[in-house]
Amino acid sequence: MTPIISALSEVSDRYDAVFCDLWGCLHDGVRALPEAVEALQGFKARGGTVVLLTNAPRPRVYVERQIERLGVPRDCWDTIATSGDSARTGMFQGDVGQKVWFVGEETDQVFFDPLKLVHDPVAVERVDLSEAEGIVCCGPRDPLSPPDVMREELEDAKARGLKLLCANPDVIVDRGDSREWCAGAVAAYYEELGGTALYYGKPHAPVYDLARQRMAEAGREPEGARVLAIGDGIATDIAGAEGQGIDSLFITGGLAAAETKTTDQPDADALGRYLAEAPHTPTYALGKLR
Repeated sequence: MTPIISALSEVSDRYDAVFCDLWGCLHDGVRALPEAVEALQGFKARGGTVVLLTNAPRPRVYVERQIERLGVPRDCWDTIATSGDSARTGMFQGDVGQKVWFVGEETDQVFFDPLKLVHDPVAVERVDLSEAEGIVCCGPRDPLSPPDVMREELEDAKARGLKLLCANPDVIVDRGDSREWCAGAVAAYYEELGGTALYYGKPHAPVYDLARQRMAEAGREPEGARVLAIGDGIATDIAGAEGQGIDSLFITGGLAAAETKTTDQPDADALGRYLAEAPHTPTYALGKLR
């Protein structure tokens, strides 16, 4: 049985760094969560390194601006690694060709900004689907509409053998009280249709490599560091931690709040039933990051 802890501080002395998810852990898409902020500030005060590890499909500078608007203070984190930067690395290395069909919202156009991580980037051009060599997906055009509204276009792309670069493996996310679809839902649907999707964010290895690179850039040595992954996604945060061989703290009051009957803390029996059916097992569980 995964132990339910009372706060991050209960286990934090065992770790040198945390890879902390954003949405559902540090903020709810509308505002910062004060107890989570205090928990990360406390971890840093004890000498720990905080890497905000997010499946946001955007460059880290835009994520930094976003969380500042939400009220996340700068003193609770050291650096940011995004699925967007990891996926942009793949795009600028030519993983889906030079001519790409873009799927996403207007705010996601920053995905095509220059990237210093790639020294000799491919010249990527956005084109209509009929001319495309591949697909870049940052999310649905309308996050409130299910991915099957794109069936005709995706079937055409699949028939032509186009690969889909997924900038955010998350399937759903909660913005306040509203649940929205993410790029991972489009990618999964494309695979159901027989297409090929490429993933770079959690739980896949490239974004963890980027997180360690960001740690090094921030002057913290990642080699041999004892790392704890914190997140509310079993299929992303907890699965990714397992794949990396690091411990994990499952925040049950996020995506799985209903299933785990979490108010302040999860119901032990409900959590047990939920994890018994889950393909991945966290090291610890906590209702809300604090």
